[in-house]
Amino acid sequence: MQPVGYSRLLQEPTVRAIPPGRLAEIRTVTRKEVIGQTLAIPTSMAPSPDDLLGHVLFALKHEGIDLAILAQALPLIPETVIRAAIDASPASQYLRKACYLWEHFTGQHIQRHGETQRTAYVPLFDAAQYITSAGEKNSRWRVQFNGIGNLDYCITLRRTDELQALLKLDLLKLATEFSESLPSDMLNRALAWAYLHETRDSYAIERENPSEDKASRFVKLLRQAHQPRLLDEDYLVELQNAVISNAYAQAAAFRHEQNYLSNGLRGALGVSYVPPTPELSRELMAHLMQLANQPPQDLDPLLLASIVSFGFVFLHPFMDGNGRLSRFLFHQVLCQRGALKHGLLLPVSVVMREKETDYLATLQSFSEPARRLWEVTFVDEDQFAFDFMGHPAIYRYWDGTACAEFMLRASEQALERHLKAETLFLNRYDAIYRRIDQQFDIPNNILSRLVMFCLDHHGKLSLNRRKQYQHQVPEAVFDALEAAWREVLEEA
Repeated sequence: MQPVGYSRLLQEPTVRAIPPGRLAEIRTVTRKEVIGQTLAIPTSMAPSPDDLLGHVLFALKHEGIDLAILAQALPLIPETVIRAAIDASPASQYLRKACYLWEHFTGQHIQRHGETQRTAYVPLFDAAQYITSAGEKNSRWRVQFNGIGNLDYCITLRRTDELQALLKLDLLKLATEFSESLPSDMLNRALAWAYLHETRDSYAIERENPSEDKASRFVKLLRQAHQPRLLDEDYLVELQNAVISNAYAQAAAFRHEQNYLSNGLRGALGVSYVPPTPELSRELMAHLMQLANQPPQDLDPLLLASIVSFGFVFLHPFMDGNGRLSRFLFHQVLCQRGALKHGLLLPVSVVMREKETDYLATLQSFSEPARRLWEVTFVDEDQFAFDFMGHPAIYRYWDGTACAEFMLRASEQALERHLKAETLFLNRYDAIYRRIDQQFDIPNNILSRLVMFCLDHHGKLSLNRRKQYQHQVPEAVFDALEAAWREVLEEA
């Protein structure tokens, strides 16, 4: 099958990028149609195999924007070729987009014969296909950059059916309504649970059981997220030092050496992800922090928090602590955008722990193809030589759609299945506790434990539990607890 568009551009020896989810090729069809994961087109629609500009234009028209491929393919087109094309069709929106990007990626100027016609501005990203921003206008080519970020660091968010459905839920509004519906004491108790479990599960994802001191420090950080503070290197260093107790692993700045992630295997096979070089990581962190601090005003805060969180972990600016910080940044961004009030926190790490396979798959959708572009040589124990065979564009321009979908699903479950469930649990606890406390004179700590046992076992107190407390409470208490549980459920 003959490749077309991006699939053809990827055949160029110097173009090394992560292939898009759908590729185009010539098939025995009479019109363009999607077959599985292939965009099938008839021969009549395809540019000639050696017409790189033709394949760029086909991709822009039929496949959308993939800046990581375009950043490498456009510089392969001679200035004379793209100049002749725009002189012949100065009003073509796809040629104008190509010229706009060509000049940015090459740093050169197209010496066209005349000025572009005063045509209407054309957005670089189709708002029907992508989440876009107001952007900025380029008067030379009458193109409006409306991506998320800028032309040196841009994340694409495709308007998939799932992402659209999740956005329609308006989860942040639901979370606010939930928090405002609770009495202050109940909200505080539910949030105490959320902060503690967000901490424990964030560490558990790293296969670590935090000490009480570590846990309390992380809870403190989560609460501080509600205090206005812009992201910068100094602040992130403070955060890294706070989550890392080993003084030798605490950073003084963003890293100056290459790091990697390991899957536990020995040798080069054990290297599962290689983030960008220290120099590129530092450059792109500046763009990521700018995006977090000055995002497009119309960008949903949950989308912003998702791509900042995943973008941080893909750049891996520290030698240690990146995973925990990436999850903290999800909350920090939401708080800084004013999206979470009354100290509210969505315990998404609880969901990540439950759905760890999905979380890892989301990370690996980028990390695995990126890893294949690195040549890793084992040198000595924990020592490797890294040779990047790809192009910096893969780290500059990445598709955040799967990341956003996962984080919005996690946010919905954190609210509906965890925060609301914990609130229901606390309400039932209070109701049962009051009933028994009015009937019997029992020490508070013992009554509290018995109510918890009853709730945890769906209204039943086992024979062993009854024997354990038979000399501490009247025997009638056990049956009264089970009866109170049934009454509370019936009243709900």
